[in-house]
Amino acid sequence: MASLDLQSLTKSYGDNRVVADVSLHVAQGEFLVLLGPSGCGKTTTLRMIAGFVEPSSGNILIGGKDITTLPPWRRNCGMVFQNYALFPHLTVAENVAFGLQMRKVESIEQRKRVKDALTMVRLEHLAGRYPREMSGGQQQRVALARALAIEPDILLLDEPLSNLDAKLREEVRVEIRELQRKLGLTTILVTHDQEEALTVADRLVVMNGGHVCQIGDKRDLYERPADRFVASFIGRSSFIEGHIKGQGLFESTDGLQLKVSREINLGPATLAIRPERCRLGTSAQTCDNHLTGQVEFVSYLGSALDIHVRLGTQTKVIVQLSNQESVKEPQLGETVQIGWASTAGLLYPSDQGRESYGGL
Repeated sequence: MASLDLQSLTKSYGDNRVVADVSLHVAQGEFLVLLGPSGCGKTTTLRMIAGFVEPSSGNILIGGKDITTLPPWRRNCGMVFQNYALFPHLTVAENVAFGLQMRKVESIEQRKRVKDALTMVRLEHLAGRYPREMSGGQQQRVALARALAIEPDILLLDEPLSNLDAKLREEVRVEIRELQRKLGLTTILVTHDQEEALTVADRLVVMNGGHVCQIGDKRDLYERPADRFVASFIGRSSFIEGHIKGQGLFESTDGLQLKVSREINLGPATLAIRPERCRLGTSAQTCDNHLTGQVEFVSYLGSALDIHVRLGTQTKVIVQLSNQESVKEPQLGETVQIGWASTAGLLYPSDQGRESYGGL
Protein backbone atom coordinates (compact mmCIF):
# COMPACT_ATOMS: atom_id res chain seq x y z
CA MET A 1 0.00 0.00 0.00
CA ALA A 2 1.10 3.55 -0.69
CA SER A 3 -0.08 7.13 -0.94
CA LEU A 4 -1.34 8.64 -4.21
CA ASP A 5 -0.89 12.18 -5.52
CA LEU A 6 -2.48 13.75 -8.58
CA GLN A 7 -0.86 16.99 -9.70
CA SER A 8 -2.82 19.20 -12.11
CA LEU A 9 -4.05 16.12 -13.96
CA THR A 10 -5.77 17.00 -17.25
CA LYS A 11 -7.19 15.01 -20.15
CA SER A 12 -8.47 16.48 -23.39
CA TYR A 13 -9.81 14.92 -26.57
CA GLY A 14 -9.37 17.64 -29.13
CA ASP A 15 -11.20 20.69 -27.79
CA ASN A 16 -13.15 18.59 -25.30
CA ARG A 17 -11.53 18.78 -21.85
CA VAL A 18 -12.95 15.83 -19.89
CA VAL A 19 -10.68 16.20 -16.83
CA ALA A 20 -9.48 19.68 -15.95
CA ASP A 21 -6.54 20.34 -13.62
CA VAL A 22 -7.39 17.78 -10.91
CA SER A 23 -5.07 17.82 -7.89
CA LEU A 24 -5.52 15.74 -4.77
CA HIS A 25 -3.66 13.67 -2.18
CA VAL A 26 -4.81 10.24 -1.01
CA ALA A 27 -3.15 9.10 2.20
CA GLN A 28 -1.80 5.59 2.64
CA GLY A 29 -4.64 3.30 3.69
CA GLU A 30 -7.36 5.84 2.87
CA PHE A 31 -10.62 4.97 1.08
CA LEU A 32 -11.37 7.82 -1.34
CA VAL A 33 -14.48 8.00 -3.52
CA LEU A 34 -14.74 9.93 -6.80
CA LEU A 35 -18.41 10.85 -7.03
CA GLY A 36 -20.38 12.58 -9.75
CA PRO A 37 -22.86 12.20 -12.61
CA SER A 38 -22.14 10.40 -15.87
CA GLY A 39 -19.63 12.30 -17.97
CA CYS A 40 -18.11 14.25 -15.05
CA GLY A 41 -14.60 12.84 -15.63
CA LYS A 42 -14.36 10.47 -12.65
CA THR A 43 -13.81 7.26 -14.66
CA THR A 44 -11.29 8.96 -16.95
CA THR A 45 -9.40 10.10 -13.85
CA LEU A 46 -9.37 6.52 -12.51
CA ARG A 47 -8.20 5.11 -15.84
CA MET A 48 -5.36 7.66 -15.94
CA ILE A 49 -4.26 6.44 -12.50
CA ALA A 50 -4.40 2.85 -13.76
CA GLY A 51 -2.43 3.71 -16.90
CA PHE A 52 -5.14 2.89 -19.44
CA VAL A 53 -5.55 6.55 -20.47
CA GLU A 54 -2.60 8.86 -21.10
CA PRO A 55 -2.90 12.29 -19.43
CA SER A 56 -2.69 15.38 -21.61
CA SER A 57 -0.77 17.06 -18.80
CA GLY A 58 -0.07 16.70 -15.10
CA ASN A 59 1.55 14.01 -12.98
CA ILE A 60 0.60 10.88 -11.04
CA LEU A 61 2.70 9.80 -8.06
CA ILE A 62 2.36 6.55 -6.11
CA GLY A 63 4.35 6.42 -2.89
CA GLY A 64 6.12 9.60 -3.97
CA LYS A 65 7.33 8.03 -7.24
CA ASP A 66 6.24 9.58 -10.54
CA ILE A 67 4.55 6.81 -12.55
CA THR A 68 2.81 9.04 -15.13
CA THR A 69 4.52 7.43 -18.13
CA LEU A 70 4.70 3.85 -16.83
CA PRO A 71 2.55 1.16 -18.50
CA PRO A 72 -0.30 -0.33 -16.41
CA TRP A 73 1.53 -3.56 -15.49
CA ARG A 74 4.38 -1.59 -13.90
CA ARG A 75 2.20 0.53 -11.61
CA ASN A 76 1.19 -2.24 -9.19
CA CYS A 77 -2.43 -1.11 -9.17
CA GLY A 78 -5.19 -3.67 -8.76
CA MET A 79 -8.33 -2.78 -10.71
CA VAL A 80 -11.89 -4.08 -10.58
CA PHE A 81 -13.86 -3.15 -13.69
CA GLN A 82 -17.57 -2.41 -13.93
CA ASN A 83 -18.19 -5.54 -16.01
CA TYR A 84 -15.63 -7.59 -13.98
CA ALA A 85 -13.69 -8.53 -17.17
CA LEU A 86 -13.33 -12.19 -16.19
CA PHE A 87 -12.08 -14.73 -18.75
CA PRO A 88 -15.00 -17.12 -19.42
CA HIS A 89 -12.73 -20.02 -20.47
CA LEU A 90 -10.70 -19.88 -17.22
CA THR A 91 -11.72 -21.22 -13.82
CA VAL A 92 -12.01 -18.95 -10.79
CA ALA A 93 -8.52 -19.91 -9.63
CA GLU A 94 -7.07 -19.37 -13.10
CA ASN A 95 -8.71 -15.95 -13.37
CA VAL A 96 -7.27 -14.91 -10.01
CA ALA A 97 -3.83 -16.21 -11.01
CA PHE A 98 -3.79 -14.34 -14.33
CA GLY A 99 -2.13 -11.17 -13.03
CA LEU A 100 0.46 -13.23 -11.16
CA GLN A 101 1.34 -15.16 -14.32
CA MET A 102 1.82 -11.90 -16.21
CA ARG A 103 4.23 -10.83 -13.46
CA LYS A 104 6.03 -14.18 -13.72
CA VAL A 105 5.45 -15.07 -10.06
CA GLU A 106 6.67 -18.58 -9.27
CA SER A 107 3.98 -21.28 -9.35
CA ILE A 108 4.23 -22.17 -5.64
CA GLU A 109 3.81 -18.51 -4.69
CA GLN A 110 0.98 -18.20 -7.21
CA ARG A 111 -1.00 -21.01 -5.60
CA LYS A 112 -0.52 -19.50 -2.15
CA ARG A 113 -1.65 -16.03 -3.24
CA VAL A 114 -4.66 -17.37 -5.16
CA LYS A 115 -5.77 -19.37 -2.12
CA ASP A 116 -5.26 -16.41 0.21
CA ALA A 117 -7.15 -14.03 -2.10
CA LEU A 118 -10.09 -16.40 -2.53
CA THR A 119 -10.20 -16.97 1.23
CA MET A 120 -10.42 -13.22 1.79
CA VAL A 121 -13.54 -13.02 -0.40
CA ARG A 122 -14.93 -16.34 0.91
CA LEU A 123 -14.79 -18.18 -2.44
CA GLU A 124 -12.04 -20.74 -1.82
CA HIS A 125 -14.61 -23.55 -2.17
CA LEU A 126 -15.49 -22.37 -5.72
CA ALA A 127 -11.94 -22.25 -7.11
CA GLY A 128 -12.72 -24.81 -9.82
CA ARG A 129 -15.86 -23.18 -11.19
CA TYR A 130 -16.19 -21.05 -14.31
CA PRO A 131 -17.60 -17.50 -14.26
CA ARG A 132 -20.76 -18.59 -16.13
CA GLU A 133 -21.55 -20.94 -13.22
CA MET A 134 -21.57 -18.09 -10.69
CA SER A 135 -23.90 -15.31 -9.64
CA GLY A 136 -23.15 -11.65 -10.27
CA GLY A 137 -22.11 -11.15 -6.66
CA GLN A 138 -19.73 -14.11 -6.82
CA GLN A 139 -18.21 -12.87 -10.09
CA GLN A 140 -17.65 -9.50 -8.47
CA ARG A 141 -15.77 -11.20 -5.63
CA VAL A 142 -13.62 -13.12 -8.12
CA ALA A 143 -12.67 -9.84 -9.80
CA LEU A 144 -11.83 -8.37 -6.40
CA ALA A 145 -9.72 -11.43 -5.48
CA ARG A 146 -7.81 -11.11 -8.78
CA ALA A 147 -7.03 -7.48 -7.98
CA LEU A 148 -5.91 -8.33 -4.44
CA ALA A 149 -3.76 -11.32 -5.43
CA ILE A 150 -1.05 -9.11 -6.96
CA GLU A 151 -0.70 -7.34 -3.58
CA PRO A 152 -1.28 -3.89 -5.09
CA ASP A 153 -0.10 -0.57 -3.74
CA ILE A 154 -3.41 0.98 -4.83
CA LEU A 155 -6.81 -0.69 -5.35
CA LEU A 156 -8.97 0.91 -8.05
CA LEU A 157 -12.71 0.18 -8.25
CA ASP A 158 -14.65 1.37 -11.30
CA GLU A 159 -18.35 1.21 -10.30
CA PRO A 160 -17.92 -2.47 -9.36
CA LEU A 161 -21.39 -2.81 -7.85
CA SER A 162 -23.51 -1.26 -10.60
CA ASN A 163 -24.51 -4.64 -12.08
CA LEU A 164 -25.80 -6.04 -8.78
CA ASP A 165 -29.35 -5.80 -7.46
CA ALA A 166 -30.04 -3.30 -4.66
CA LYS A 167 -29.92 -5.73 -1.73
CA LEU A 168 -26.75 -7.48 -2.90
CA ARG A 169 -25.13 -4.15 -3.69
CA GLU A 170 -25.70 -3.04 -0.09
CA GLU A 171 -24.17 -6.24 1.29
CA VAL A 172 -21.13 -6.28 -0.98
CA ARG A 173 -20.19 -2.63 -0.43
CA VAL A 174 -20.05 -3.27 3.32
CA GLU A 175 -17.87 -6.33 2.70
CA ILE A 176 -15.52 -4.31 0.48
CA ARG A 177 -15.20 -1.62 3.15
CA GLU A 178 -14.51 -4.15 5.90
CA LEU A 179 -11.89 -5.91 3.76
CA GLN A 180 -10.23 -2.61 2.88
CA ARG A 181 -9.99 -1.68 6.55
CA LYS A 182 -8.58 -5.09 7.44
CA LEU A 183 -5.88 -4.85 4.75
CA GLY A 184 -5.19 -1.14 5.24
CA LEU A 185 -5.21 -0.81 1.46
CA THR A 186 -5.26 2.58 -0.26
CA THR A 187 -8.45 2.46 -2.34
CA ILE A 188 -10.09 4.69 -4.96
CA LEU A 189 -13.74 3.99 -5.85
CA VAL A 190 -15.63 5.60 -8.72
CA THR A 191 -19.41 5.78 -8.42
CA HIS A 192 -22.44 7.93 -9.24
CA ASP A 193 -24.36 6.42 -6.30
CA GLN A 194 -24.26 8.84 -3.37
CA GLU A 195 -25.52 6.27 -0.86
CA GLU A 196 -22.73 3.90 -1.87
CA ALA A 197 -20.20 6.72 -1.56
CA LEU A 198 -21.40 7.82 1.87
CA THR A 199 -21.33 4.22 3.13
CA VAL A 200 -17.69 3.42 2.32
CA ALA A 201 -15.70 6.66 1.99
CA ASP A 202 -13.19 8.21 4.34
CA ARG A 203 -13.30 11.23 2.04
CA LEU A 204 -15.23 12.11 -1.09
CA VAL A 205 -14.30 14.07 -4.21
CA VAL A 206 -17.36 15.48 -5.97
CA MET A 207 -16.75 16.13 -9.67
CA ASN A 208 -18.78 17.86 -12.35
CA GLY A 209 -17.83 18.83 -15.88
CA GLY A 210 -14.28 17.55 -15.43
CA HIS A 211 -13.65 19.76 -12.40
CA VAL A 212 -13.41 19.01 -8.69
CA CYS A 213 -16.29 20.82 -6.96
CA GLN A 214 -15.45 19.87 -3.38
CA ILE A 215 -13.26 17.49 -1.36
CA GLY A 216 -14.16 16.52 2.20
CA ASP A 217 -15.53 13.92 4.56
CA LYS A 218 -19.18 12.88 4.54
CA ARG A 219 -20.32 15.43 7.12
CA ASP A 220 -18.45 18.27 5.38
CA LEU A 221 -20.13 17.64 2.06
CA TYR A 222 -23.61 17.08 3.46
CA GLU A 223 -23.69 19.86 6.06
CA ARG A 224 -21.51 22.40 4.25
CA PRO A 225 -21.82 21.86 0.47
CA ALA A 226 -19.60 24.32 -1.39
CA ASP A 227 -22.11 25.15 -4.12
CA ARG A 228 -25.58 24.41 -5.41
CA PHE A 229 -24.41 21.43 -7.44
CA VAL A 230 -22.92 19.68 -4.39
CA ALA A 231 -26.04 20.53 -2.34
CA SER A 232 -28.18 18.84 -4.99
CA PHE A 233 -25.93 15.85 -5.64
CA ILE A 234 -25.11 14.91 -2.03
CA GLY A 235 -28.46 14.19 -0.42
CA ARG A 236 -31.55 16.07 -1.57
CA SER A 237 -32.57 19.69 -1.30
CA SER A 238 -35.53 21.87 -2.14
CA PHE A 239 -34.37 24.99 -3.98
CA ILE A 240 -36.12 28.34 -3.61
CA GLU A 241 -35.20 31.13 -6.00
CA GLY A 242 -35.21 34.74 -4.85
CA HIS A 243 -32.87 37.41 -3.54
CA ILE A 244 -31.15 38.55 -0.34
CA LYS A 245 -32.77 41.65 1.16
CA GLY A 246 -30.28 42.08 4.01
CA GLN A 247 -30.78 41.92 7.79
CA GLY A 248 -31.19 38.15 7.69
CA LEU A 249 -34.06 38.15 5.19
CA PHE A 250 -34.51 36.26 1.93
CA GLU A 251 -37.44 36.98 -0.38
CA SER A 252 -38.56 34.29 -2.82
CA THR A 253 -39.57 35.16 -6.38
CA ASP A 254 -43.22 34.71 -5.37
CA GLY A 255 -42.93 37.04 -2.37
CA LEU A 256 -42.32 34.71 0.62
CA GLN A 257 -40.32 36.42 3.38
CA LEU A 258 -37.88 33.89 4.89
CA LYS A 259 -35.38 34.26 7.70
CA VAL A 260 -31.79 33.11 7.12
CA SER A 261 -28.91 32.92 9.59
CA ARG A 262 -26.14 33.95 7.23
CA GLU A 263 -26.04 36.17 4.21
CA ILE A 264 -24.15 36.36 0.96
CA ASN A 265 -23.95 39.50 -1.15
CA LEU A 266 -27.23 41.32 -1.70
CA GLY A 267 -28.98 40.31 -4.89
CA PRO A 268 -30.24 37.17 -6.65
CA ALA A 269 -29.72 33.99 -4.66
CA THR A 270 -30.91 30.41 -4.18
CA LEU A 271 -32.00 29.04 -0.81
CA ALA A 272 -31.57 25.26 -0.31
CA ILE A 273 -33.48 23.32 2.38
CA ARG A 274 -32.86 19.67 3.31
CA PRO A 275 -36.16 17.69 3.60
CA GLU A 276 -35.35 16.30 7.05
CA ARG A 277 -34.74 19.84 8.40
CA CYS A 278 -38.40 20.77 7.85
CA ARG A 279 -41.23 20.37 10.36
CA LEU A 280 -44.90 19.70 9.67
CA GLY A 281 -47.99 20.39 11.78
CA THR A 282 -47.98 21.94 15.26
CA SER A 283 -44.18 21.53 15.65
CA ALA A 284 -43.73 23.95 12.73
CA GLN A 285 -45.28 26.81 14.71
CA THR A 286 -42.14 27.29 16.84
CA CYS A 287 -39.80 27.51 13.83
CA ASP A 288 -38.21 30.78 12.64
CA ASN A 289 -39.90 30.23 9.28
CA HIS A 290 -43.54 29.24 9.71
CA LEU A 291 -45.73 29.02 6.61
CA THR A 292 -48.97 27.50 5.37
CA GLY A 293 -48.98 25.29 2.31
CA GLN A 294 -50.92 22.69 0.38
CA VAL A 295 -49.94 19.02 0.01
CA GLU A 296 -49.34 18.16 -3.65
CA PHE A 297 -47.79 14.70 -3.39
CA VAL A 298 -47.05 12.07 -0.73
CA SER A 299 -44.38 9.40 -1.27
CA TYR A 300 -44.36 6.37 1.04
CA LEU A 301 -40.76 5.13 1.40
CA GLY A 302 -41.23 2.55 4.14
CA SER A 303 -39.01 4.05 6.82
CA ALA A 304 -40.00 7.61 5.88
CA LEU A 305 -42.66 9.75 4.21
CA ASP A 306 -41.87 12.45 1.68
CA ILE A 307 -44.47 15.23 1.71
CA HIS A 308 -44.36 17.70 -1.22
CA VAL A 309 -45.86 21.00 -0.09
CA ARG A 310 -46.73 23.95 -2.34
CA LEU A 311 -45.95 27.25 -0.56
CA GLY A 312 -46.39 29.72 -3.41
CA THR A 313 -46.86 29.98 -7.14
CA GLN A 314 -43.18 29.10 -7.70
CA THR A 315 -42.14 27.59 -4.38
CA LYS A 316 -42.42 23.94 -3.40
CA VAL A 317 -40.64 22.20 -0.51
CA ILE A 318 -40.22 18.52 0.42
CA VAL A 319 -40.68 17.53 4.06
CA GLN A 320 -39.34 14.15 5.12
CA LEU A 321 -40.94 12.55 8.18
CA SER A 322 -39.83 9.42 10.00
CA ASN A 323 -42.51 6.75 9.58
CA GLN A 324 -43.72 6.22 13.14
CA GLU A 325 -47.09 5.19 14.53
CA SER A 326 -47.68 8.73 15.78
CA VAL A 327 -47.15 10.24 12.32
CA LYS A 328 -50.38 10.91 10.43
CA GLU A 329 -50.04 10.83 6.66
CA PRO A 330 -51.56 14.01 5.19
CA GLN A 331 -53.98 13.83 2.29
CA LEU A 332 -53.52 15.34 -1.16
CA GLY A 333 -54.83 18.90 -1.23
CA GLU A 334 -54.73 19.21 2.56
CA THR A 335 -53.63 22.55 4.02
CA VAL A 336 -50.69 22.07 6.39
CA GLN A 337 -48.33 24.09 8.56
CA ILE A 338 -44.65 23.84 7.57
CA GLY A 339 -41.57 25.34 9.14
CA TRP A 340 -37.80 25.27 9.45
CA ALA A 341 -35.10 27.05 11.44
CA SER A 342 -33.25 30.00 9.94
CA THR A 343 -30.03 28.02 10.43
CA ALA A 344 -31.35 25.20 8.19
CA GLY A 345 -31.06 27.17 4.96
CA LEU A 346 -28.06 27.04 2.62
CA LEU A 347 -27.56 30.12 0.43
CA TYR A 348 -25.85 30.28 -2.95
CA PRO A 349 -25.49 33.03 -5.57
CA SER A 350 -27.98 32.47 -8.39
CA ASP A 351 -25.19 32.61 -10.99
CA GLN A 352 -23.45 29.62 -9.41
CA GLY A 353 -25.12 27.14 -11.76
CA ARG A 354 -28.54 25.56 -11.85
CA GLU A 355 -27.76 21.93 -12.58
CA SER A 356 -29.63 19.98 -9.93
CA TYR A 357 -29.95 16.35 -8.86
CA GLY A 358 -32.49 15.02 -6.40
CA GLY A 359 -33.94 18.43 -5.55
CA LEU A 360 -36.75 20.71 -6.60
